[in-house]
Amino acid sequence: MPALNALKAFEVAGRTGSFTRAAELLNVTQSAVSRQVRQLEEQLEETLLERRHHRLELTAAGRLLLQALQQSFDKIELTVRSIQEKTHFNRLRVNAPPTFTSRWLMPRLGRLREQHPELEISLTTRTQDSLAESSVLDCAIRFGNGEWEGLDNVLLMHERHIAVCAPALLVRRQDEESIDLNRFTLLHVLASDDQRYLTWQHWLKAAGIEGVDTRGGYEFDLLDHAIRAAVDGLGITIADRNMVARELASGQLTQVLNVHVDGHQSYWLVTRPEQTALPHLVQFKEWLQHEVWLAGRNQEPSSPSREPLQARL
Repeated sequence: MPALNALKAFEVAGRTGSFTRAAELLNVTQSAVSRQVRQLEEQLEETLLERRHHRLELTAAGRLLLQALQQSFDKIELTVRSIQEKTHFNRLRVNAPPTFTSRWLMPRLGRLREQHPELEISLTTRTQDSLAESSVLDCAIRFGNGEWEGLDNVLLMHERHIAVCAPALLVRRQDEESIDLNRFTLLHVLASDDQRYLTWQHWLKAAGIEGVDTRGGYEFDLLDHAIRAAVDGLGITIADRNMVARELASGQLTQVLNVHVDGHQSYWLVTRPEQTALPHLVQFKEWLQHEVWLAGRNQEPSSPSREPLQARL
């Protein structure tokens, strides 16, 4: 086996693309990092890093070794941290989308505490946190198609989008079939700085409604903000029914027409294969699945669109 110092020097240099940055992180000289990587290459009889003018580039062999080292060092760091904290069977570090966290997960954590008082949760919502790249996280809740390379995943729930607004906005309507959406402010969620999600267009198509101008209205970077704006009477938004269940039950929001749009993507619990069977992760997974079942049982039915439409919020 190559020396551990050489492997670590290569891992940091390959990850940062710089001998200088690697030396800073390892608290050694740049020449020491360069020498260790060169010795590793000589031992393996394979070039791992191509020295460019301003940056290091990984070769095919370098990428293969870097991936293996990152996974190995992450496992070591995770195990050492668990031993040091002496809470590795109780502390669960979870990352989840911000709207899902605030609107679905947080209101249910009290029941998790009642059922598993020994389980301690550290919850983050930073979207840049990656389970594949970080040893700090134990599991993550992700929105997508269930394909995360090298990770295990369990389906939690599908999105089901409906149009909602404050009841006061609809008090003057005569019947549901004659509602004129052009008289309302439409609330949109941004996919990027200059692009909206297409949920309004998908919902209108499912409802069979034409002639609605969706170009205007208010825009928000989080679905949670759009929902809060709807509660405050600002306009109508398209939201996942799972995220507005409390407001619908309390009467803060009402559904506009009995139509929903099923999305192709869903919420998943994502874990590392080597940790999936850990007792505290199994407890958390089973609790999540039970909460999803309870939530689905309590939802009122609505009419689906004729075919699933991708409508992510």
